[in-house]
Amino acid sequence: MATVRGFLYPQTATGRSSLIPSPPWHYSGDLLTVEYRTDPARVAELLPEPLSPAPEDPGAVAIIWADWQSCSESREELLDPVRAQYKECFVVVRCSFEGRTYSRCVYIWVDKDFAIGRGLHQGYPKKLGSIHQTRPHPYGPAPRLEPGARFGATLAAADRRLAEAVVTLREPSETNGFVNGHPMAHHRFLPSIEPGQAPALNELVEAGAAGFEAGQAWKGEAELTLLDAPTEEMSLLTIEEPIGAYYRQVGVVWNGGRRLA
Repeated sequence: MATVRGFLYPQTATGRSSLIPSPPWHYSGDLLTVEYRTDPARVAELLPEPLSPAPEDPGAVAIIWADWQSCSESREELLDPVRAQYKECFVVVRCSFEGRTYSRCVYIWVDKDFAIGRGLHQGYPKKLGSIHQTRPHPYGPAPRLEPGARFGATLAAADRRLAEAVVTLREPSETNGFVNGHPMAHHRFLPSIEPGQAPALNELVEAGAAGFEAGQAWKGEAELTLLDAPTEEMSLLTIEEPIGAYYRQVGVVWNGGRRLA
């Protein structure tokens, strides 16, 4: 009987072909966050049992663009950047479980397969997409981190544009927004291989950062547009009231979570 290794498939004799290495996973990234309020009923319909809407501001939504450089504990991916760099756009709402408020990612698109593999393990509902955002730089025409700086961000999937934003920074901020400021409550789900049977995996989990550091946050305003597409539903989270927009550079360590239910 062969012994195979690998944190995720494909598993081989050495484990080198695994789509993702074992945690901890380290991230360095630039985040553009746009927060707004939608109809709370649209948020509630995305919260399966045993979750319920957040008791305060239940219609608050954050759409976050992220330009990531990531790696495993060995850091070897940093010298082979195709294995380390990816972009994503994700939609976060807030919810409640047993009296505690959590953040929850309800939609997310990434542009690399290894990021989808990590999502399978973490409970993020990741799909492939095309994600772009303006990068700051101290030289040339790129924006600096200063009042009046403008950043663009776009999301597309399956040849359709889904979202676009222009963020204008006004001043430094003490926070990077509030919607994505709690531990995450996600479902890890896998249907049964037998038709009509209970899922093989269906658990509510809590996860958060095992380590976090960040630069100065900036806040401002955003022009945000959501667009319809045949196989996407993000546009149902209609923009009822803008809250604000933020930019921040962060470093995050992820190293597992715990089962809630």
